[in-house]
Amino acid sequence: MHKKTVCCAAAPSNSVGRRTVLKTALGVAAVGLAASMGDAESAYAAALSKPERDKLTPDQIIESFKQGNRRFRLGKMRSHDYLAQKRVTAGGQYPAAVILSCIDSRAPAEIILDTGIGDTFNARIAGNIANEDLIGSLEFACAAAGAKVILVMGHTGCGAIKGAIDHVELGSLTGLLARIRPAVDETQYAGDRSSKNDEFVDAVAKTNVQRTIDAIRNGSSVLASMEKDGKLKIVGAMYHLNGGAVEFLA
Repeated sequence: MHKKTVCCAAAPSNSVGRRTVLKTALGVAAVGLAASMGDAESAYAAALSKPERDKLTPDQIIESFKQGNRRFRLGKMRSHDYLAQKRVTAGGQYPAAVILSCIDSRAPAEIILDTGIGDTFNARIAGNIANEDLIGSLEFACAAAGAKVILVMGHTGCGAIKGAIDHVELGSLTGLLARIRPAVDETQYAGDRSSKNDEFVDAVAKTNVQRTIDAIRNGSSVLASMEKDGKLKIVGAMYHLNGGAVEFLA
């Protein structure tokens, strides 16, 4: 099987064949051909070098996520050589993006976006909220380490969202759910506004994603400035447990 690469991957600078494939992948992303099966079925064993990562635009990185999720849904994921990726990243890392997602065991971002070791920073917390510590971690990932995309990813059937709707109280979880509860009130929905209504739960989850994005922008002048200058994109998405699609939100 021929080994290729993905937009968000990394390789040693002397990997000429891999560089050629990387340029091809970037060309595909640039013209928006995310459905290209030739690129979608490729495999890779390494991770992005700093020069390669720095050449990527936020839009190309987001496009690579879309392609990766398409491969996941089609069952045509890359044949990751994780040991090779581990070896090449032992001396340094140059992830292109940071993903803030929920701790739900059914929504592992690296798998459903078909990324490898060294491709993304990953922060997981119930309800994909952004508190001060998480925002500080995002600042490290972007301002210090060079990531160009922050992806806030919620998911359908979220237990944290249901807990916020039901006003669950349990130790320190009580305070976490309190951060989500405003999304319940802000969600416009005319039907049954209970945790037993999956449609309402998912509508609140979308609202919560946007609230988290707002919290990042309002809570970090560093990240807000990077976004204003075009060095960073902050985007939201919803992962659908049924079907496996990642829906990127406007």
